[in-house]
Amino acid sequence: MPNSSGRLAGVIMVIASAILWSTAGLFVRMADLDTWSIVFWRSGFSFATLGLFILIRNRVEHLPGNRSFGLPGIAGAAVSVVASITYIASLKWTSVANVMTVYAMLPFAATGIAFLWFGERITSRFIVAGLFAFAGVFVSVNAAVSPGDIAGIVAASVMTVGCAIQLAIARRYATLDTTQMTVWSGVACWIIAIPFAQLAFPAPMQLLACALYGILTTGVAYVLLLLGSRRIGSGEAGLLSMLDVVLGPVWVWLFYSEYVSLPVLVGGGIVLISVVWYLAGSRRISAAVA
Repeated sequence: MPNSSGRLAGVIMVIASAILWSTAGLFVRMADLDTWSIVFWRSGFSFATLGLFILIRNRVEHLPGNRSFGLPGIAGAAVSVVASITYIASLKWTSVANVMTVYAMLPFAATGIAFLWFGERITSRFIVAGLFAFAGVFVSVNAAVSPGDIAGIVAASVMTVGCAIQLAIARRYATLDTTQMTVWSGVACWIIAIPFAQLAFPAPMQLLACALYGILTTGVAYVLLLLGSRRIGSGEAGLLSMLDVVLGPVWVWLFYSEYVSLPVLVGGGIVLISVVWYLAGSRRISAAVA
């Protein structure tokens, strides 16, 4: 069991990662580029950040044999490519609040996929919380006012399922090097975006937004979550990570006055309460088993 100082460090790291992850919508608005150009520049910066982390990690740990990649890693990287591209597309097509409402379904999607794939146990608490969360998403989707909103919500749903599949792969293959998987995903995104992106050099502010998105929101946030989740329970890490769902719409409201309608606010609140209730119960169950 981690000591108190180690646990506190883990909590701080996970909270910091959630705060950084929540800035994705802000940097997409700040970049003001087309989807493929953001994918191109953001992937380049995230690849450089996580690639550097892998080099440092391998020098420090000297344990490359404890990690695997293979077909699970390739499959996870492929799914990550789809999730990464649809995430940016969803943030371009609809409000950050809509995207975060759908993304808050991630714990339920991941558990459901794990149940169907390799029989991971589900509880009555999961079923109840999942039903309420789906109701919240239904309320938010009904508030969509344009075809763009609908397209953004569909893209956010694809992104959320993709992230859930990645989590299920990581659970199924415990030795999978997920950092390497994310790095190769960044390389693939970068290559795929080349034919579609506007390769003219962006304005300084646009390039800064893409750099911050790739380095902080993707790279540093991932490293902090990876290091922090090792020091605390997975249930607690999942609960703390939900901060990005709350903070994501706040950033674009503060800096860009992005309006959040009442139905979206209500639907997002229902989803978030359902997730918190579900994860809090999972944490207590894990503690009791331990």
